[in-house]
Amino acid sequence: MPETKEEAEFLLCVADLLQSPAVRSMERLPQHGDVSCLEHSVCVAYVSYWMCKKLGLSYREAARGGLLHDLFLYDWHKDPHKGPHGFTHPRTALQNAERLFPLTDCERDIIVKHMWPLTLRPPRYRESFVVSCADKFCAAAEGLRFYHLLKFSRWAARAAAV
Repeated sequence: MPETKEEAEFLLCVADLLQSPAVRSMERLPQHGDVSCLEHSVCVAYVSYWMCKKLGLSYREAARGGLLHDLFLYDWHKDPHKGPHGFTHPRTALQNAERLFPLTDCERDIIVKHMWPLTLRPPRYRESFVVSCADKFCAAAEGLRFYHLLKFSRWAARAAAV
């Protein structure tokens, strides 16, 4: 349940994506520590939404691209899939997202460039850069085990369960 008007607006941006069985399946995939891929993606999406809203950027595209940025749909801890995960999963996530949802050019760029600078080509949109930074922030918080101390982590977990 959203606690604020901002959280409710965020959910409106991504509600259709959160109802997708493919997105919901990310709940079963581990990401960092005890955080699921879905919870991580909701966190990245919300941080990106919030930052873009404050910066006057397209917060809807940032939220949607942020939610889909890790839609690779395999356990990267066990299955190297098609090469080193850090380098290959953005393209896999983009292929999955394009197959399931209509995407804007900005959302495509967000998904495929979220691992920059590993992706070599820099983000084309400011929203892509914001999502890349939000992803690194959330991953660091999860990896260092202080993610659950952050206020938005509790809300992100509830939003992921919607």
